[in-house]
Amino acid sequence: MVLEKLGDSLKNTMQKIAKSMFVDEKLINELVKDIQRALLQSDTNVKLVLELTNKIKERALKEKPGRGLTQKEHLINTVYEELVSFLGGEGAKINVGKKPFKIMLVGLFGNGKTTTAGKLAKFFTKRGHKVALVGLDIHRPAAMDQLEQIGKSAKVPVFIDKKEKNALKIWKNNEKELKKYDVLLIDTAGRDALSKDLIKELNELNKEIKPNEALLIMGADVGQAAEKQAEAFHESCKVSGVVITKMDGTAKGGGALIACSVTGAPVKFIGVGEKTDDLEEFKPQNFVSRLLGMGDIETLLEKAKDAIDEDKAEDLGKKFLKGEFNLIDLYEQMEAMNKMGPLSKVMELIPGMGQLKMPKGMLKVQEGKLKIWRYMMDSMTKSELEDPETIDSNRIERIAKGAGTTVSNVRELLKQYRQSKKMMKMMKGGEKGMERMMKKMQQGQVKFK
Repeated sequence: MVLEKLGDSLKNTMQKIAKSMFVDEKLINELVKDIQRALLQSDTNVKLVLELTNKIKERALKEKPGRGLTQKEHLINTVYEELVSFLGGEGAKINVGKKPFKIMLVGLFGNGKTTTAGKLAKFFTKRGHKVALVGLDIHRPAAMDQLEQIGKSAKVPVFIDKKEKNALKIWKNNEKELKKYDVLLIDTAGRDALSKDLIKELNELNKEIKPNEALLIMGADVGQAAEKQAEAFHESCKVSGVVITKMDGTAKGGGALIACSVTGAPVKFIGVGEKTDDLEEFKPQNFVSRLLGMGDIETLLEKAKDAIDEDKAEDLGKKFLKGEFNLIDLYEQMEAMNKMGPLSKVMELIPGMGQLKMPKGMLKVQEGKLKIWRYMMDSMTKSELEDPETIDSNRIERIAKGAGTTVSNVRELLKQYRQSKKMMKMMKGGEKGMERMMKKMQQGQVKFK
């Protein structure tokens, strides 16, 4: 998960509010200390942490709950609103305007600038834009080769010149052809530090290209040092926004996010993994909601839309609600889930699920089961997939051999299928059906594997 430790700490804080008998100054002081501890462990600037927690404390003690809100709900809402404000409020979205819309990527070595170019290419392509990558890094020997490979992976054209040693000439030589595209992603050179040479080169490119956006690519592992780096680039290269990479692999991500939010260059994207799809628009409201275990329906729906065709999703939904689905439908649902990413990442997007303390091992086992189940379904005939009730003991043995698994695993898949079907039939009766199902779950009559 993105910022796992910070998220776990904040979820525990929310649960402390939920479990408390009433809200008093003692509870508010405890919560403030918990939030301070969580943010400081995430490498956030002490001064900023104190500013945030003082605001939370002041509002919690002085403000009266709004209409229809309890004191607990008001306190949770206060924490949520102040964290959102702390991370940039409504956020800063990139709206593609006049074409070609030019996005120049700048940053130091080792922050994933070229990789991010590929992720951004995929992001804008998915939104119906004609995208091209432009390689202007003439200093790093493998930069253009890497961009070429990334372009193939993202299925977008790449404009480079491996022989030319002048970045401006590469741009000018391709300028006429580049006018045919909606979005241009321009990869520039990096350095170990922000030097005079780098500033001069970037300023020359900036003057000639006149980018609509200049994005600073920065690794989350820099923590609160991100503030100085963002300000330095902002002053020298007129940076309009920041992309923070490696958010999934460091505890310092909170510090980097917050440090950037207080500069003139807001965070516009975050990298949450190594795949080309692992890039998200940074929306503080959604991000904080996920951190607090409240889910993120908007991102979940976006992932689902990418994973499964809309008409097919509607058809599958009708089948599932009628309880008429077969193993082919279950297989398609599993395939869609698989495209959406690891089960642990999908779980944190579902409201309420993020607060469940499900062991990581359990989620890994479940992901492993889904893979085995797919192999088993691949070993079944079309008629068996369409009518699983025809699968007897002999067929179970054949399927197990074909999939390289055990008979008990095949039986478990069939059992899961029958339970899912039974559960959907129980839900058919709307609210009453849901009530019946909830009662049976409480009585232990409905079990989930």
